[in-house]
Formats: sequence, C-alpha cells, structure tokens
Amino acid sequence: MKTHILVTGSNGQLGSEIRQVADRQHANGEKNHTRFYCTDRATLDITDAVAVETFCRDNAINIIINCAAYTAVDTAESEPTTADAINHIGAKNLATAARKQNISLVHISTDYVFSGHGCRPYRPSDDTAPTNVYGTSKLAGEKAILDECPDNSVIIRTAWVYSSFGKNFVKTMLTLAEKHAQLRVVADQVGSPTYAADLAEAIMKILPQLNHRGVKTYHYSNAGVCSWYDFAVSIFELSGTPCDVSPITTEDYPTPASRPPYSVMHTADFQADFEIRIPHWRESLKHCLAALNNNG
Repeated sequence: MKTHILVTGSNGQLGSEIRQVADRQHANGEKNHTRFYCTDRATLDITDAVAVETFCRDNAINIIINCAAYTAVDTAESEPTTADAINHIGAKNLATAARKQNISLVHISTDYVFSGHGCRPYRPSDDTAPTNVYGTSKLAGEKAILDECPDNSVIIRTAWVYSSFGKNFVKTMLTLAEKHAQLRVVADQVGSPTYAADLAEAIMKILPQLNHRGVKTYHYSNAGVCSWYDFAVSIFELSGTPCDVSPITTEDYPTPASRPPYSVMHTADFQADFEIRIPHWRESLKHCLAALNNNG
C-alpha cells in the first residue's frame, strides 16, 4: 500500500528539510512506496476546514506532517487573530480531518508554551504557561489536537530552530557579521538549538512506529545547552568568520514579545520510544554551515 504524506508549510525551514528527505528517498528508489504532497498557503489554506478535509480525502492522505505555523513572535503581539487562525484553528482543522479519515498527524509545536522560568529541562508533562501571543496560539493548537484526539498522532515541541533554508539565527548572524566587526548578543536566555534537518530525519524515522491510541506529546531539540551568545560565538568559530561578540542581557535588547529565559527540553522519552540518537547542537551546526557553504 502506498503511503500518501501531506506536508503543510513545506516552504518553511522544517518543511523544506522534509522535502529534501523526500527527494533523497526518491533518488534511492523509494518513490514507489511513498508520495509526498508538499503544500503552502497558496495550495492549501489550513484555516479552511472544508478545504483541508477535501484535500485529504481527494488525495487519500495517510499521514499529515503539520509544519505550517505563524512564527513571527514579535509581530504576533499586534496580530493575535492571524496567529490564532494559523496556529490554533489550522491545527484543529487538520486534527479533525485526521480523526474523521483515520490519518496519523505529526504536529510541530514550540518551547514557547512554557513560561521559561524553570530550572531543569522541561518534560512533555510539565505545566504550560505561555507568556506571549505566539506561545498562547501554539498551546491552543495543541489543546485542539488533544480534544480531537486522532489515533497514531504526536505533538513534537521543539526550540531554537535553524536551517540552511529560510530566515533564522544562524543566517542572521552570518549576514550581520558581513557588515559589523562587533555584535552584541543576549546571554541570559538559555536553550538548545535545533537543526531542522535533524528533526526532519527524525520525523521520517518515527512515522512507521506510530501505533498508539490518541495523541502523545514529545520534545525534540539537539543535545547540549547554550545561550544565544554561546550560539553566536560558535557560529563564527565554526564558520571561520571574524566577529567580536559581546554578551548582553535581555533588558539590553527589549522586544515586543517576551522570550522564555530557559528553554531546555527533556528529550529522553523521544529517544527511548523511537530508538533515535539526537546529536549535539555543535555537531549539527557544523553540518548546517557546510550546507550553507555548499549552497553558496
């Protein structure tokens, strides 16, 4: 039986990495077993419930990987309705279609559902308490999926995502270093960077293993812990980019939306349940920098 996989938000960082995985599968001769339907808002508006159900039914979708999200954290403070429509209502529509049509759903969520005031890695079962509109909208999406409860489905919370695709911290730092010999980067926000390519590979590996009732929540981020300052220093070190970085506090760099000061994720359940090794963030950063270099 051929597997039909719908990937929403396929032009984003994670969606683009999943398309790369799909291309490699096709190159390896696996195209006869899996077909990917990679969509963006122009081809499938997930805020339209009828459009979602129709698309899934017409294309005999077996699995949905929801990478679509409103991720402009600061802009979300002034556009809460738009953020909610995509991150909450869109997730609900996908979950409803998944339940009605017996489709597995992999939904990507965020560390921003937590307050960030913890002192140990956040477990999937820990209490949530978002402090900004983005986190609130993503948590509403999670709750909607849990309410719909499609079988063989997972919510994967991740953090500090970067890739050779799209806009992200790594590419921003490298671009800024071309114009500035010195940069100031926040040093009192701590977390674990996540290379989207690693997460994409992990998602593809767990799909055949989804065999449970309802929805389970997991955390995925690369191993190790750092601050944004540490991350920036490593980006310049590993890329051989000359740039002097100075640490500053969150108060020195005010933003419209508050950020969690602590975003370290507990990933042991994900690794144990699916027998997947998660690499250290510096190891993965090297791979991303190599990809950026190869892409010019």
